[in-house]
Amino acid sequence: MNRADLAVQCFKGTFNCAQCVFSVFAPKLGLKRRIALKIATPFGGGMAHMDEVCGAVTGGLMVIGLKHGMSKEEDLEAKEKAYKLSQEFASRFKKRNKTIKCRELIGHDLSTPEGYDSAKENNVFDTQCTKFVRDAVEILEEFFV
Repeated sequence: MNRADLAVQCFKGTFNCAQCVFSVFAPKLGLKRRIALKIATPFGGGMAHMDEVCGAVTGGLMVIGLKHGMSKEEDLEAKEKAYKLSQEFASRFKKRNKTIKCRELIGHDLSTPEGYDSAKENNVFDTQCTKFVRDAVEILEEFFV
């Protein structure tokens, strides 16, 4: 099973989109899966159901940061590289899906109980969000990791 399949399988359980994207790359990049799942927890549903940036995208950004991020104050080159890769990642995601905003992607407002219930009733997480998880992993594999 490839990483995209593993991430989708993860998402079909109880983990969120950010957790599933980040956790399939983390072990290869030196971070235990369990820790990656914990770190990414608040980023699902457009950041804690606030309908901001899609969790699959934020999970991807965390992967880029883990691999290419700045860890020394003087390493501005790493910081710029991570920014450029992140912008390219977001651009590629937008090319596939028109936006990186959760609410625009799924057409439901997860920040309200009614919107969340509507998304569940309309099977959005199974039909749409699995695609976004797969897209994020595929883009990362193509270009970044």
